[in-house]
Amino acid sequence: MKFAIYGAGSVGGLLGSRLQEGGHEVHFIARGDNLAALRRRGLSVRSTIFGESRVRVRATDAAADIGPADYVVLAVKAGSLAQIAPLVEPLKGPSTTFVSTQNGLPWWYFHGLPGGDQPIRAADPQGVIARHIAPSLVVGSVVYFSCSMTEPGAIKHTVGNRLPLGEPAGGRTERVLALSSALRSAGIKAPVRGDIRHELWVKILGNAAFNPLSALTGATLTEMTGSPHGVRLVGDMMDEVRQVASSVGVHVAISNERRIAGARRAGDHRTSMLQDLDLGREPELDVLLGAVIELAERQHIDVPVLRAIDSATRVLFARAARRSG
Repeated sequence: MKFAIYGAGSVGGLLGSRLQEGGHEVHFIARGDNLAALRRRGLSVRSTIFGESRVRVRATDAAADIGPADYVVLAVKAGSLAQIAPLVEPLKGPSTTFVSTQNGLPWWYFHGLPGGDQPIRAADPQGVIARHIAPSLVVGSVVYFSCSMTEPGAIKHTVGNRLPLGEPAGGRTERVLALSSALRSAGIKAPVRGDIRHELWVKILGNAAFNPLSALTGATLTEMTGSPHGVRLVGDMMDEVRQVASSVGVHVAISNERRIAGARRAGDHRTSMLQDLDLGREPELDVLLGAVIELAERQHIDVPVLRAIDSATRVLFARAARRSG
């Protein structure tokens, strides 16, 4: 199968390298120093699960160089999707499927549910993503592995290799089963879920709490879960997230205690939002907290703790942007 990986960062790089080593045709779309490194010396992966490898890759900054693909893995952060969405047109063929890997609530969330494709403004404010990547073209996924870029063209993968997949409208279609098979043959655990939205909310339950709180405090997962004050605040945030999920028909099966215990096992991990703060990048607040708060407003649910943490985190990142700019 032919894969286009839009975004050759840590997630896209790991998935693309595994798929290429699994015998598939893989093309990376990258930019800047990362693109130059990929072209010059290939992609280096140092993984606790897959070992160390360096693979020569096909890399470009223009989708037109690739042409139609069977699958396009959208491996950029949620905040970049509106920017790249108009650029994916050359990758479309008669049966092209887009694979979303972003954290938070996606633009396709309500596809296939009663009431039709209600937009989530926080995920797609101007509707640009939906115009170019229609929800009907998407298979959802939830990333459960931790990796980072140590330098351009080099990835460190520390834990996890699970990528649950699911059709937004449900069911076990040919396209999602073929994708699952390709990923599993490449060493990625990719079960097909009947309700991918439940998987989304399980991850949001942790991310919506731990990510902004880590940015505000500078604390690792060990430090947050080792503090009674941290655990209490995280639990309050999770309770509010759980209320919102329930209001749109998803009853999150995992308990707060189990989700917190899972974070504790990750050790001295610095969350992606804390890394964003360190590196001067835009945070994923809109899809993690903004979208949850938006749904809370629609459902007339009060979420005071989420609102307070969201506002405080936005002040923090705005201040960081002023200082760096």
